[in-house]
Amino acid sequence: MTNFDLPYIPDRDSKPRERGLTMMMDKGLSLGEVEQFIDASGQWTDIVKFGFGTAFLSKDLDKKLQIYRENNIRPYFGGTLFEAFYARGMFEDYLRLLDKYNLDLAEISDGSIIIPHHEKCELIARMAKDRTVLSEVGSKDSGILISPSKWIKMMSTELQAGSWKVIAEGRESGNVGVFRPNGTAHTFLINKIIAKVKPESILWEAPQKNQQVWFIKLFGANVNLGNIAHNEVIPLECLRIGLRGDTFFENLPEDYAIRLKQVDSDSEMDD
Repeated sequence: MTNFDLPYIPDRDSKPRERGLTMMMDKGLSLGEVEQFIDASGQWTDIVKFGFGTAFLSKDLDKKLQIYRENNIRPYFGGTLFEAFYARGMFEDYLRLLDKYNLDLAEISDGSIIIPHHEKCELIARMAKDRTVLSEVGSKDSGILISPSKWIKMMSTELQAGSWKVIAEGRESGNVGVFRPNGTAHTFLINKIIAKVKPESILWEAPQKNQQVWFIKLFGANVNLGNIAHNEVIPLECLRIGLRGDTFFENLPEDYAIRLKQVDSDSEMDD
């Protein structure tokens, strides 16, 4: 819900939605901070990931999960926690953990460990029978390079296996996977991916503002973005709808943009 009318604001699908998802990364918020987050930004948030292994340590975990669910936000545990269980031969225990906390959304990843891809797809298919699955593609190790054709194959087969969305690895730092070490988008790789995989099936991890701007300019307001800090959800929504300088002209009619940019140019000449 917005506070007043303003023309030329792009349409945003209503929750629950299939595109334009915002995934907030909970890296250890307190119960009070969760309540404050919901009050300020809950309506703009679709899913919440308990980053890496924070669910193991978070105080009042049950209550936090309940608050998210009560406010139409789907929480889930990060893929690193799945990998921690899987590396210890405890996949069945992990499934029981998801049942214990009544989580209908789960992530399968192999960013820190190596899982044969056919085996990963079998895990996705099994988990997808009982819950919605997000699967992450890409390594957390910047030294491991994956060819575009392999990215495409992995994403395609994981979607076929039952993933709801595939997550394009970027880490919470935004400097691996689909990003270069300096944080800029790996344009060649991303263009190759979207030529074969529907963009609405991909959730791009994009913790940095410049990365969010890049994806919004490429795909529009309804691009799926994740690893968003709890205090950056509303700023991201403003980016999506053109209420920040970085995306200001993305949704204005072309004649408006030309006229306003011309006025700015004329002012500079006057100075």
